[in-house]
Amino acid sequence: MAVTASMVKELREMTGAGMMDCKKALNETNGNMDEAIEYLRKNGEAKAVKKAGRIATEGIVMAEVKDDKTAAIVEVNSETDFVAKNADFQAFVKAVVDQAIASESKDMDAFMAEAWNEDASKTVKDVLTEKISVIGENLSIRRFEKIVSDGCVVAYIHGGGRIGVLVEAETDVVNDEIKTCLKNVAMQVAAMSPKYVSREEVSQEYIDHEKEILLAQAKLENPNKPENIIEKMIIGRLNKEMKEICLLDQVYVQDGDLTVAKYVEKVAKENGANMTVKKFVRFETGEGIEKKEEDFAAEVAKQMAGN
Repeated sequence: MAVTASMVKELREMTGAGMMDCKKALNETNGNMDEAIEYLRKNGEAKAVKKAGRIATEGIVMAEVKDDKTAAIVEVNSETDFVAKNADFQAFVKAVVDQAIASESKDMDAFMAEAWNEDASKTVKDVLTEKISVIGENLSIRRFEKIVSDGCVVAYIHGGGRIGVLVEAETDVVNDEIKTCLKNVAMQVAAMSPKYVSREEVSQEYIDHEKEILLAQAKLENPNKPENIIEKMIIGRLNKEMKEICLLDQVYVQDGDLTVAKYVEKVAKENGANMTVKKFVRFETGEGIEKKEEDFAAEVAKQMAGN
């Protein structure tokens, strides 16, 4: 495959590596983006891969909690930020999250086909189509998730709907202090974007893959070090990575002397509770969706030409 300038640009944005390094990586991997990322990581040119999908589309994330036990979170996209801030659009998103919290659907197809709570003669898809006509802009109900808990679930919305988080905990005590603790954990998830709750969730496949990357990096940086020293370096680096991607291992942002696990343990003890963080859901508006980049000059020229 011929390597284009746009491919080099995309890889550079994703990895932070130099332009020539990106070009070489793409040439070595015949233009395969995923393999090029691996190539750069193994050669120490990319310390960490940025999210492949740039935050690009507009819209909002909204969440709702009912009786501390049931919660839903939705992402609804619009084409422009102007519409995302529109009261009519936001009221529609509120109706969608109310639909989601009452829904028994397990996937988006089923959700879009179910009867609209406010008018059973219409489906969710029908109402979305009507709203597109009224607002005059393409809209999309992109995703939803619902949690039903025996313990407690809380929601946190950041940046007016840019990021939304649900956190569920198993707990035998539910009071204001416990809910505040879980809200603080949700804020941590919003800010630090962990991948897992704890190390127990991390698959052996993921660990083996990261070890392979770290081994290649360590050998490149320290070609003369013996294997046993290299192995210790890998273990140290892997532990450091686990502390970044696992929520409970992260340093608690509001108290650097504690991990999130220690903070939860402390609040649980103060309230005589047996509490364990079980799950989190984090939605970020436009996450993973590529936005079409408009060439303004070309657009003006096209209009002037009458096309």
